[in-house]
Amino acid sequence: MTAPTSGKRIAMACAMAISCAWLSLGAPGVWAQNSPEAVKRQLEALGSDIQNAESRLEGTRDERDSAQDELREVETELADTQQRLTGLQREQDQLDQEVAELKQQRQTLEEERHQQRAALATQLNALYRLGPTPQLKLLLNQTDPARLDRLQQYLNHLNQARQQRLDALAKLEDQLDDTQSALQSHQERLDDLASELTERRETLSDQRSEREAILSKYKERYTSQQAKLAALTDNREDAQQLLERMQAKLERLDQPPPSTDIDQTRGELPWPVQGDMLATYGNGDGVDRNGMLIGAAAGTPVSAVHAGRVVFANWMRGFGNLLIVDHGDNVMTLYAHLQRFDVEVGAQVTRGDTLAAVGDSGGRDSPALYFEVRKDGDPIDPSDWIARR
Repeated sequence: MTAPTSGKRIAMACAMAISCAWLSLGAPGVWAQNSPEAVKRQLEALGSDIQNAESRLEGTRDERDSAQDELREVETELADTQQRLTGLQREQDQLDQEVAELKQQRQTLEEERHQQRAALATQLNALYRLGPTPQLKLLLNQTDPARLDRLQQYLNHLNQARQQRLDALAKLEDQLDDTQSALQSHQERLDDLASELTERRETLSDQRSEREAILSKYKERYTSQQAKLAALTDNREDAQQLLERMQAKLERLDQPPPSTDIDQTRGELPWPVQGDMLATYGNGDGVDRNGMLIGAAAGTPVSAVHAGRVVFANWMRGFGNLLIVDHGDNVMTLYAHLQRFDVEVGAQVTRGDTLAAVGDSGGRDSPALYFEVRKDGDPIDPSDWIARR
């Protein structure tokens, strides 16, 4: 009996790994009546099982593929760092806006305090002209009881107005103190953010340098173009096996995403990102062959083309950082070579929601988005689904 070929060994290892993962999760009935939180946990477990299965696949290859393990590690760290940087920048932008609003609020309060002080000064001046004992003067100098009553009421109103001004001033002073405390707290947080941003950017620079070194090592392993094409074919076979098994598991969920009528939008879906077409369906290399490759600047937002649920967001051989959205009706869309993820597994998304950012993960030399559509587990031409431009 002849030994199995490399491709067959990979397929067998993948099938065994996924089968073990499925048994570990339990029979289909385990999914029944689960809450959204429970389904999210199950999806996260599914992602972990897919990663474990892929690790077992890598164990079937020769030692030259150790560069893939290193690439996975550094690109995963890069995605985490980039995601943290993005979060810090958003927090800084929000704090900057709040600081600007607080400063405007303080200016308004100071102007109001100035007006209150001026009005109080006018009232105090009027009382001063009446002398130290105005009530006694009114009683001694006035013989008309009605006029005396009117003047007494005026004096009472003046005293009330003065007290109201004093109370208003005290309140304004408290508000100004609170505003100043908030400004100081915001500024301290901004200083901390600036320090962390600097540290994260330095980390990002180091990680990028490490990635470049790994990529050089990764490319050196190919002694010929034929060897490179063989490795890319292996990656595509691995991906096909893993994605087919994932589709099978998702179909067994008792709480799958409801129908989003995505079939009715065929030919009308928006582009996930605007950019130059680098490769069309059937013409790409490796895993990129089953979809389209769109060139765009690193960090460009990637949008969901239709409503659905995120079922996978992790690193996968060939794809790099890969995000998968299940749209129901046995249709999934894949977004790969991402720089970072902006949504988590289990998240419900709608058309146009930001999912991630364009990157170069998966060993690419330049940033691009790989976009794929799968129907019933099989890849189909995305150009039949998205709108022409």
